[in-house]
Amino acid sequence: MCCQFYIYVWCFCRVVHTLSHNFRNATRLERMRLRLPIEPHSALVKIIYAGVNASDVNFSSGRYFSGNAKEAAAHLPFDAGFEAVGIVASVGDLVKHIKVGTPVALMTFGSYTEFMLIPAKRLILVPRPDPEVVAMLTSGLTASIALEKAGQMTSGQVVLVTAAAGGTGQFAVQLAKLAGNKVVATCGGESKSTFLASLGVDRVINYRNEKIKDVLKKEFPRGVDIIYESVGGETFDICLNALAVYGHLIVIGMISQYQEKEGWKPQNYTGLCEKILGKSQTVAGFFLIQYAHLWQDHLEKLFNLYASGKLKVFLDPKKFLGVASVADAVEYLHSGRSVGKVVVCMDPSYGETLAKL
Repeated sequence: MCCQFYIYVWCFCRVVHTLSHNFRNATRLERMRLRLPIEPHSALVKIIYAGVNASDVNFSSGRYFSGNAKEAAAHLPFDAGFEAVGIVASVGDLVKHIKVGTPVALMTFGSYTEFMLIPAKRLILVPRPDPEVVAMLTSGLTASIALEKAGQMTSGQVVLVTAAAGGTGQFAVQLAKLAGNKVVATCGGESKSTFLASLGVDRVINYRNEKIKDVLKKEFPRGVDIIYESVGGETFDICLNALAVYGHLIVIGMISQYQEKEGWKPQNYTGLCEKILGKSQTVAGFFLIQYAHLWQDHLEKLFNLYASGKLKVFLDPKKFLGVASVADAVEYLHSGRSVGKVVVCMDPSYGETLAKL
């Protein structure tokens, strides 16, 4: 008779316990028990860096679950976080393509944790578990795939990127420039304007000093060919009116609406059909999870551009250390002060070790 012995280890993770667009109130830090050895087809990953996204507050409010509020609440509690990089700490007996110590990325719910148990087939091989790699995941892949598929971007076009100094905007403006396009970008603040100019943006519109609507009307009377839009609300209206004949407006988010008092509510856009019909325009929504079959190819493309020096990856300089700092990081991103990708270092000791090498 054979006896199976298990070892239990503990880790901390950020868990959504009540549905709310207020991430701090919706989540709490919990101690989770993991059992070793793990399932045959699984892998245990030590998370090093996790990426922060504007849509974290949509997930904590239950927006990404189908059905009504009651049906969404039935999923509680659930783990927060969308993306991370780390090192494989253990693999199941039937996992042959990945070994312990392999650096990997993951794009699945529950990445705000110290350790994550995941089917090994979902892991993405990466060169190193660096924060720059985290930035290339949700933020970089959204820009790369959305511009190609939803925007049908070629060259010689005018491309407008809203909230361009953020995690995904930085990729959108650079990829548009690399494709041979004229890039217009919106932001709020002088430091962000300087940052975007350093990326080669042709026209930076600082909405604190000038009106986006007036600049587009005066300087781009023919309209804009592709618009990469993540703000929503009034900005969406301005973008729609600035779209050129045959233009493509890509909606990747509505960050201005995510943290309103009552949370994200649907908006009515009267006359939308008439507007896009009259100029043969396209308004396309883009949700990254529905393009999973393209992740690996586009990630390799981003890696190659970064390695060759053609693509820059900027991280916000503010440091967030440990799972306990996740709520601070989410609130910081929504404060409008961040520039580049906001990341949380889940294992500060890892960074300290690298610094000593």
